[in-house]
Amino acid sequence: MEQMIYALYDTNGRQVPQELVEKLGKVFEKILEETGKLREEINEDMSIAKAIAIVMARNPHLRQEGIAHEVLQWYLCRMEGWFATDADSISLQGWDQEVLLPGGHGLMVRGYRPVINTLAKGLDIRLNHKVVEIVRHRNRVEVTVSSGQTFVADAAVVTVPLGVLKAKTIKFEPRLPEWKEEAIRELTVGVENKIVLHFGQVFWPNVEFLGVVSSSTYGCSYFLNLHKATGHPVLVYMPAGRLARDIEKTSDEAAAQFAFSQLKKILPNAAEPINYLVSRWGSDENTLGSYTFDGVNKPRDLYEKLRIPVDNLFFAGEATSVKYTGTVHGAFSTGVMAAEECKMRVLERFRELDMLEMCHPAMGEDSPVSVPLLISRL
Repeated sequence: MEQMIYALYDTNGRQVPQELVEKLGKVFEKILEETGKLREEINEDMSIAKAIAIVMARNPHLRQEGIAHEVLQWYLCRMEGWFATDADSISLQGWDQEVLLPGGHGLMVRGYRPVINTLAKGLDIRLNHKVVEIVRHRNRVEVTVSSGQTFVADAAVVTVPLGVLKAKTIKFEPRLPEWKEEAIRELTVGVENKIVLHFGQVFWPNVEFLGVVSSSTYGCSYFLNLHKATGHPVLVYMPAGRLARDIEKTSDEAAAQFAFSQLKKILPNAAEPINYLVSRWGSDENTLGSYTFDGVNKPRDLYEKLRIPVDNLFFAGEATSVKYTGTVHGAFSTGVMAAEECKMRVLERFRELDMLEMCHPAMGEDSPVSVPLLISRL
């Protein structure tokens, strides 16, 4: 018998039959297929929410009522989490244009610390040095931090999140070209947060996700079951879009209580968490967003425009990745590309042609990555 991935409940704590969950999953896939046909018919872009409304009007047999409608809303809620924004902001033309890496989904049991520790070996990393200004000259770059200290280098790689670039908390002197500023201005960044609830013991079913269905995506919710992957009694509530931004307006305690109240809807006898952790990607001044998504009427060449170097400034990060937007792999691979381009520029400047022969070949977004990881497939 195939193991359940989702355990969905209505707001009265009644579990939705698994057969219905699976059936409506296929209906949702069919709806998305129909939006693809709609995309081929029209030349203009629209939100995926509007496209779904048109599909429903054309295909009355796909409409659902009652609990079935609520389950469909939950699937749409999961889609919103994937893009970290609401369905009325997701582009019909671009929502499925990213490239999915092979191997299925996995969870890094020890987090990203093994990656960071491996990549940081031998590097001079300065923590708590907030960059406030980057001045580029013909043969050097000056980077000033909030303490007033200035670092001078031949070139620099800028990897700050898109939200920080949008907020203009870093002054570029001279100003970045208009095409670069346009890319920063026009690209869209979403918010998906994690509210981690640590319990004394496990009292929930052994599934990957617990979900609450509702008549709207705003009322739906889902919890990632970390116990299944790590053995620890932890659930992670993952709000996205407008709901995530609304929760960020509250205190950590209130956010954790809200997440727990959602859990109590489906498991009335749930024990209080013994600890919690709340992320605030949308309001944290060092991020101001989670990751980029394809916004309505936003051309996909914006990602490449953001990546293209400006003199001796190179840019990297998930928002500069054409193929793997919104992913850690996109951030890593573009970082490698930018580092290689930066190295080539510096070596060419000093005309060390003999060293050029020793350099690694130019790397792209599909270059192999070798970092020791412990990954759970849940």
